[in-house]
Amino acid sequence: MLQNVTIGQYFPGNSLIHRLDARLKLVLMLALIVVIFFVHTVWGYLSMAVLLLSMILLSRVSLKMVLKNIQSMWMVLLLAFVLNAFFVKGETMLWSWKFIHIYRESLLRATEMTVRLILLVLISTMLTFTTSAKEITDAIESLFRPLSKIGFPVHEMALMMSIALRFIPTLVEETDRIMKAQTARGASFDSGSLISRMKDMLPVLIPLFVSAFKRAEELALAMEARCYHGGDNRTRLKVFHLKGIDYFAMGIVAAEIVLIAFGL
Repeated sequence: MLQNVTIGQYFPGNSLIHRLDARLKLVLMLALIVVIFFVHTVWGYLSMAVLLLSMILLSRVSLKMVLKNIQSMWMVLLLAFVLNAFFVKGETMLWSWKFIHIYRESLLRATEMTVRLILLVLISTMLTFTTSAKEITDAIESLFRPLSKIGFPVHEMALMMSIALRFIPTLVEETDRIMKAQTARGASFDSGSLISRMKDMLPVLIPLFVSAFKRAEELALAMEARCYHGGDNRTRLKVFHLKGIDYFAMGIVAAEIVLIAFGL
């Protein structure tokens, strides 16, 4: 049932995107996310789509796997479209029935918001698919290291984010396993009203929470047994260095930002 969820997974490789500096990938991802909210033209969205498609091809990650992330988010995309289509007012009315009114502007807004969400999912997907949780942790810690001088727990924050990313696929697999076990015992998750389906999820959520707390306790005990004490005096096997390919990637994203800024 949950085979389409690939959020948080990492696909090892040696492509151009994989070899980019993890710090740079985080910064470029945040820059593209910000830029998306300043795009208001069809050509702007097309340029962003072309850029992301190029990244997917260069990463050598299966396009099918990338699209699975969008497929797993279909309910969120549908909800965003419906909310904007039915509750945003405009001037040109296209259809009306009782208290429901659909305007031309609301449909355009709904379409734009859905496209933005798809682009956001693709950007985050490319980051997690081509960057391991360890690299993301080290990159976050490196970027926020100056804050440690004022007492901010940089290493602990990065570690928590890394563990969260690492356990997303594990929790998805655990949920799928529990649902299959409940289905084998006669439970049904695809029939009945929305309220009845929510009630049917209780036998899944309870053992899932128990399993999650058990995994967290095991992880804490394992870290304590290995005398883990945070980031004090820790060294790294891999040290980040910007290379020529990193500067080239910065140039491509900077060119995209300039095109958006000048109203592409």
